[in-house]
Amino acid sequence: MLDLDAYCARIDYRGARTPTLATLHALSEAHVRAIPFENIDVLLGRPVELTLPALEQKLVHERRGGYCFEQNTLFLAVLEGLGFRVRPLSARVRYQRPREFTPARTHLCLRVELDEPWLADVGVGSMSLTSALRLGATDEQATKHEPRRLLRENGLVYHQVRFGDAWHDVCELTLEEMPEIDRIVANWYTSAHPGSHFKNRLLVARAAPNGTRVTLADRELTERAADGATTRRTVATHDELLAVLFERFGIRLPAGARIDWGHAWA
Repeated sequence: MLDLDAYCARIDYRGARTPTLATLHALSEAHVRAIPFENIDVLLGRPVELTLPALEQKLVHERRGGYCFEQNTLFLAVLEGLGFRVRPLSARVRYQRPREFTPARTHLCLRVELDEPWLADVGVGSMSLTSALRLGATDEQATKHEPRRLLRENGLVYHQVRFGDAWHDVCELTLEEMPEIDRIVANWYTSAHPGSHFKNRLLVARAAPNGTRVTLADRELTERAADGATTRRTVATHDELLAVLFERFGIRLPAGARIDWGHAWA
């Protein structure tokens, strides 16, 4: 059974633990601010385990992060432990991808049943939700960070984010449930298949206060403010990488680990 006290301490959550919308919103924000999205174990060639004890050890006790299957599997267990009714949903990640391209259905998000259904997703990188979205709505919805909406076209649901006046796809959903065996297979592809983009690119992301997001993509560290203002800098050395991972994302690599993924570091 998940140690809810340890989880709440990990995300610095001191609020109510009743299964309400307010709790769902608050947990989503606290989780995304505290537990970074990251694919470091994939680049280190380490297996990504989805058992609850393994997830609790890595994300809670070792204070690491993970990608969607780790993040949302843990969040699902947290919500169920608090009495929420939750279903895992499959999706395709479409952020920064054209509509004519069909990505694999290798994303996990959550449907939470309250008085009406809500979409929660703490594991979609720099687009992770800091507030749940009303699944039945089609108009713009405010979150603690960027405005979102759920666009319906051709029998599909597109989770979208707005930057300025433009809407961008984040994920494509059919609202089909993703049973455990499908999550196991998709997790293996994501972490082990040579065609997975996680095998060749470092991705780390974390939500920050006041609507800010911090992202590390390979060597580029980006900070985007709530008003869209963006600052970027290049991480030049492996020692600098280690410092950035700890100072900006709270991540300490395992002893002796070195992230190279084919790049030469100074």
